[in-house]
Amino acid sequence: MSIFTPTNQIRLTNVAMVRMKRAGKRFEIACYKNKVVGWRSGVEKDLDEVLQTHSVFVNVSKGQVAKKEDLISAFGTDDQTEICKQILTKGEVQVSDKERHTQLEQMFRDIATIVADKCVNPETKRPYTIILIERAMKDIHYSVKPNKSTKQQALEVIKQLKEKMKIERAHMRLRFILPVNEGKKLKEKLKPLIKVIESEDYGQQLEIVCLIDRGCFREVDELIKKETKGKGSLEVLSLKDVEEGDEKFE
Repeated sequence: MSIFTPTNQIRLTNVAMVRMKRAGKRFEIACYKNKVVGWRSGVEKDLDEVLQTHSVFVNVSKGQVAKKEDLISAFGTDDQTEICKQILTKGEVQVSDKERHTQLEQMFRDIATIVADKCVNPETKRPYTIILIERAMKDIHYSVKPNKSTKQQALEVIKQLKEKMKIERAHMRLRFILPVNEGKKLKEKLKPLIKVIESEDYGQQLEIVCLIDRGCFREVDELIKKETKGKGSLEVLSLKDVEEGDEKFE
């Protein structure tokens, strides 16, 4: 017995679905799993590596393809590749509960990893382990936001953890060598960006060893180049001012 399959149906497997509502109708595209995030972040640039097919659907799981007139009404074109790009960029990714849970767990771990890499106990200068940061994040009941980057969320976590434990971003140790004439004036401009001045030496040149937040490095570098017209120099003595060994909760 032959089975009749309508011509407007396409069957797909191992699919990640992205959905968008336009002009009162639902449109969906079928993508390969784990490729949507790569496209949105700019890592994946080949559309064929992301889309299973350049077709626009009204229902991916049933294989029902959108009608041409509906596409024109909603998107102003029936160019399916262009419509796929719009849905891929702005649509809502549909994932199963199990996939969502796995995704959130991975993001939670990634956030903890970033925090552990960037921070220390300010009293001991020792870094915290990833496991310890994860435990601290659970203690403050931190809830992962799937639509925000892990870097942004790591900064939020650091802010929240500061209220509960001794933690701050690790500092960079730098050495500035500045012409004496410009040095004193420049030092005043650099002061707001410097956390701690460890040593100052006035000789033929002004030499300063100090600690700064890593996020201020570019601003410090540009300020020295601009104010000394290239005569000053900046040397990174250490990327992270830390002591050996991991921090532990008592």
